[in-house]
Amino acid sequence: MTKSVVNATNAPAAVGPYVHAVKAGETLYTSGQLGLDPVSGEFPEGIEAQTEQSLKNLGAVLEAAGLSYANVVKTTVFLADMNDFAVVNSIYAKYFTGEAPARSCVQVAKLPKGGLVEIEAIAIA
Repeated sequence: MTKSVVNATNAPAAVGPYVHAVKAGETLYTSGQLGLDPVSGEFPEGIEAQTEQSLKNLGAVLEAAGLSYANVVKTTVFLADMNDFAVVNSIYAKYFTGEAPARSCVQVAKLPKGGLVEIEAIAIA
């Protein structure tokens, strides 16, 4: 099995000692994507904007690996506040159309840099 690192130029730099994704064979494992703006390195205001940006960042990582949202088979959504679940769902549904991937969604005590949402994915080439 081959293993390779994927780093996307259109996604924010990692905020720790990790890469955007690792491709192992035909499977891509992404790191969690916060809603950070890749240019400014700052969060946009509010859960809606951060969710949009998180999903755009995820898309940039998928694209860097030669994949798209259609290749995603599983996501995990981390929320700072489960009360944001419905808002995140409505935005998420715009990116995963047709057959949606399997998904877990959990509320966490805190996200890096004070983010409101973080999304990671597993995709198949």
